[in-house]
Amino acid sequence: MSHARPDETSDDTPPPGPRGPLDGFFGLTARGTTVPRELRGGVTTFFAMAYIILLNPIILSGARDINHAQLSLPQLTTMTALSATIATIIMGLVGNAPMAVASGLGINAIVAFQAAPVMTWPQAMGLVVLEGVVIVLLAVTGVRERIMNAIPLPLKHAIAVGIGAFIALVGLYDAKFISSSPVAPPLALGTGGKLMGWPALVFALALGIMIVLYVRKVPGAILIGIVVATVVAVIVQSNASVPDEKWGVVVPDVPDKLFAAPDFGLLFKVDVFGGFGKAGFITALVVLFTLVLSGFFDAMGTILGLSDEAGLVNERGEVPGLGRILTVDGLSAALGGLTSSSANTVFVESAAGVGEGARTGLANIATGALFAVTLFLTPLAAVVPAQAAAPALVLVGALMMTQAAKITWDDLDIAIPAFLTIAFMPFTYSITTGIGSGLVSYAVIKLSRGKAREVSIWLWPVVILFLAFFALHPLESWLNVK
Repeated sequence: MSHARPDETSDDTPPPGPRGPLDGFFGLTARGTTVPRELRGGVTTFFAMAYIILLNPIILSGARDINHAQLSLPQLTTMTALSATIATIIMGLVGNAPMAVASGLGINAIVAFQAAPVMTWPQAMGLVVLEGVVIVLLAVTGVRERIMNAIPLPLKHAIAVGIGAFIALVGLYDAKFISSSPVAPPLALGTGGKLMGWPALVFALALGIMIVLYVRKVPGAILIGIVVATVVAVIVQSNASVPDEKWGVVVPDVPDKLFAAPDFGLLFKVDVFGGFGKAGFITALVVLFTLVLSGFFDAMGTILGLSDEAGLVNERGEVPGLGRILTVDGLSAALGGLTSSSANTVFVESAAGVGEGARTGLANIATGALFAVTLFLTPLAAVVPAQAAAPALVLVGALMMTQAAKITWDDLDIAIPAFLTIAFMPFTYSITTGIGSGLVSYAVIKLSRGKAREVSIWLWPVVILFLAFFALHPLESWLNVK
């Protein structure tokens, strides 16, 4: 199933003889992996997504609630790392999947700029807790799993391809290898269509190292590229003093100190139902609906894409143990509200670890352990720039694109929805929008051809929800008028 498996070298070959407790618990041999490969994948995933420890606090602390209150940046940093630690380890132990979990980008923007302005921060985080509860209920009742299994297998492959294109764009944009513009073209190479400065060179160096080592089947190719590029970036910054904005969120400065005491002041600062009274029932309900839909389908797409790429999908397109994975995902979202770090979700950057060979939850234990370390080593976590880590997303994105060969392109009933799924993810910068456009177009095509019965009964409510989601602002205005 997977096109991202590293070669079978001495440290990657399951040893003969009795299997150890880790093998028995995580099923390493059954999934064709080893402890070194899992640990390497977990470390790679951490470096690919460590930026969230810095970026999530910046987004949330930059917003004000209805009382013009702001959250503390140091406290948010602690809560983001703590929440990622707990959620990622639980996903590894219970879900046994190489899928790291942390505060979701996009969802945190909903919390910061849609929820907080109409209620207090504790009330906004209360809606996040409710989001997690709703998702857990959908998981434990089997509804979420039935919906995921009802998606046609070719569209599941299209979701994986779309995520590949999406994470490649995320990597290129975060590393500033491409930039946006208010005038045509909307995206361009570097700055003004030209690559300039040391950060672009560091990105190109990291990507080149990863590609060369990967195609030569060197174990740890992605991790080696990240480490080498980070060292080069630190040396460059120490000697050339590149302006901070050229690097982005993370500047590769040698930290003044290695240790920083964590601040747990935001833990359990939550008001679960207060937002309905403060903002009004309809407004709070719309925010909750947006959170649930975004969290539900962003995670669904990521889980399907990662599972497909890791070879964890069976011949029917189903993911073994999916119910546990989905339940942990919902619990993790609620945990994000309890820690005031916004809703947690499965991170698409886990694809970097899958690209290194991670196939089980043991990789998550390594990732979670590193998040735990950052509770005390936050200054050190701020050394790896996007230009060193983001190339991993570009390479893995290329590997995930190979799933396109499994799509039946000669069947227009599938080809058009598959294309919309793939195209809308990077073009709208949203996994949820890509999935929604694909499912809605699939249902409309089948309905128009008199083949409505070929659409699973579990997909029709989803299609209706997505139609409501796409018309959310007009509906909200109409409801408020009423």
